[in-house]
Amino acid sequence: MVKIHVEYQGGLRCESRHGPSSRTLVSDAPVDNCGKGESFSPTDLVATALGSCMLTIMGIVADKRGIALEGAVLDVTKSMVADPARRIGKLDVCVSVPGELDANAKQALEKAALSCPVFMSLSDKIEIPVAFSWG
Repeated sequence: MVKIHVEYQGGLRCESRHGPSSRTLVSDAPVDNCGKGESFSPTDLVATALGSCMLTIMGIVADKRGIALEGAVLDVTKSMVADPARRIGKLDVCVSVPGELDANAKQALEKAALSCPVFMSLSDKIEIPVAFSWG
């Protein structure tokens, strides 16, 4: 169990503290929703969580199989919708993995990415197309 402590700072800004490490991050409302957009918005953090979770789980599988994953990058493009309520409508994910990998390694890494805890926790109301690029 991990505790995250979130404190409202005013001006649509929050500071969050990670219990185990005491590290902090600041979130801010986006410009298109009354904020200053000076930091990650809460929904940006959802997109960030998805991307970092996918690469982390891919890294676990890569380490177990002796696959070099260093240099892999992942881009997430978040799209909001407003109907019937403001929410994340789509998270487009593009994963690029350098190096030559055989079909089994590619399949294992794709399966890992698509079974990460964040991916598995998101609502089916969010479209999440994932594209992989190899080599």
